[in-house]
Amino acid sequence: MKAFTAVALRKDRKYLIEHLQDSSIAQLSCSKDTADGFKKIDCSSRQQIFERCGVNAEKALKILDDVAPEKTSLLASLSGRREIDPDEIGEIADKADDILEICNKIIALDKKQTDNAAEKVRINTAISQLTVWERLDIPLNTSETDKAAVIIGSLPAEYSDRALAEALAADSELAFDFEIIYASREITCLVLVVPKGQKEQAESILRSIGFSYPAVSCSGTPEAELKNYREKLETLESESEKALEEIKELADYRGDIKNVSDYFTIRADKYAAISTLDHSSHTVVFSGYIPEEDMGRLEKICSKVDPCILEFEDAPEDAPVKLKNNKFAEPAQGIVTMYASPGVEDIDPTPVLAFFFYFFFGMMFSDAGYGLLMTVVCAWAIKKFRPERNMRNNLKLFEYCGISTFFWGLVYGSIFGNAPAVYYNHFTGKNITMADIIPWPTLDQKKDAMTILIISIAFGLIHILAGMACKFYVLWKHGDKKGAIFDVGTWMLLLTGVAVLAAGMKLGDTVKNIGIGISLFCVAMLILTQGRDKKNPIMKLLSGVISLYDITSYVSDLLSYSRLLALGLTTGVMAEVFNLLSEMLGKSVIGIIPMTLVFVLGHLITIGLNALGSYVHTMRLQYVEMFSKFYDGGGKPFEPFTLNSKYIRIKEENKK
Repeated sequence: MKAFTAVALRKDRKYLIEHLQDSSIAQLSCSKDTADGFKKIDCSSRQQIFERCGVNAEKALKILDDVAPEKTSLLASLSGRREIDPDEIGEIADKADDILEICNKIIALDKKQTDNAAEKVRINTAISQLTVWERLDIPLNTSETDKAAVIIGSLPAEYSDRALAEALAADSELAFDFEIIYASREITCLVLVVPKGQKEQAESILRSIGFSYPAVSCSGTPEAELKNYREKLETLESESEKALEEIKELADYRGDIKNVSDYFTIRADKYAAISTLDHSSHTVVFSGYIPEEDMGRLEKICSKVDPCILEFEDAPEDAPVKLKNNKFAEPAQGIVTMYASPGVEDIDPTPVLAFFFYFFFGMMFSDAGYGLLMTVVCAWAIKKFRPERNMRNNLKLFEYCGISTFFWGLVYGSIFGNAPAVYYNHFTGKNITMADIIPWPTLDQKKDAMTILIISIAFGLIHILAGMACKFYVLWKHGDKKGAIFDVGTWMLLLTGVAVLAAGMKLGDTVKNIGIGISLFCVAMLILTQGRDKKNPIMKLLSGVISLYDITSYVSDLLSYSRLLALGLTTGVMAEVFNLLSEMLGKSVIGIIPMTLVFVLGHLITIGLNALGSYVHTMRLQYVEMFSKFYDGGGKPFEPFTLNSKYIRIKEENKK
């Protein structure tokens, strides 16, 4: 990684900022201290304008997705963003204002639907309240005539004419006439006419039995009001349907709206970047970080403007980190960055991790049928959909894991479990095993479990030693040669000696004695060197002896690799169980159909569960057992100034 500084005329700022954004080769940095004569320019107002436009475009897209969902296949997401030529950005910009008007129209139409829906709720509420008064032939807000008071309202129970008359006659002085408009078990709606001078008296009697005035009021008769409300509902319904149809018609602009959504995001990012640059009256200063392999591309961009001064220097220790690996290791970069980017003192662990990740995943998934299927599907998806880099790397990761799975499946003699043997026996009546079908020696995961466990721990030892070797290299590279030899190299040799000793128990006394000799030598070295930072001789010796306790952590680490056996065994057993279940459905034509369904569904379940388990546990072995030996992380990932788009991307060949 290199740090760079470019000084150009302000009139060339647009060209430089746009080409840096298109090329995605540099990470711009904001200087804390501004030199005399320079200042930052506040572009936040323009940035906010474009951000609001982008928000409106996204809002319009969401409305379209709700009203007229886009028809896409399940695998469409593999294709990623639409590729465009750099020149097409200009065409999108030319149409941006027109498309923004369409977005605003979609939003307005949706708001009209929302407002209409709220109005319909209000009207329906009013209708439900007025319906009980529909027989009333005077306005609901009538309160009096020339000589009488008119009281219109309801009681919270059902009253007959007689019961209501008796309740009102409780006051013998009250003169009244009434009509019940509507009555049910919950409510009685009535009109009461009394002399004007007895209105308060009548209201007092009515309140004593729970009387209340109508929740709605109208100047016309309820029947006329209900007619008006129902006509309004029809009008609102018609307007909503029309607005809905207009939104659906505008769905043809979905692609253009996606384009301008990204365009507005790109422009907002551009002004955010401009705000970080140092400006003088006539010049502008770009500074940041760039990978060494892209320095030539930056020089080419800067050469298009004159004058432009470009300088490179070694990046500081806190510079961002960009991982670069070959085609075999690159797919595993995501596993590394998921943990942490390499720090200043670290090396890139991707090449080592990649090999062991593919290897251990295959050992856990361990079925040739599943591995072949995974490899073919991933390779087909890459060729068919030409996905973006991140998705392509993910597919490549599983393609390589599939190759490893295929290999280990052949080692274990597992092809969709024991499917070939089961179905051969099922239809022929014979009794053969997978060992009879496969023409090479295989390891049976059930019968040879102890052998596989030993192999698993042996590979685990190699994995741990690889991590320790990385630590040895890091210490040696940074000048701590004593630490590399005594703190790492001695332990590596001790673990190797213990392994030779274990092998000697099977191979003979000579090998065993060699292992004992190596182990004793390393133990002595650890006792003598692990307390070398202590001044007191006794403390030096005591620290060395205590350091031997670390052997327990290494034993624990090695036992973790038993999961290579356990998950491989799980995959094989689950596959065999589903083969057995499908076989039980018979040989008839009718039985073959459910047998096939059970076989397919069962193995899909096995693939889903065990592929996930293999992925998680393989990752754990990398993070816990290997990374703990040498890797600290804590670096900053390289984040280039780029087209931060959601729907479009510049063609790769045009970015180089």
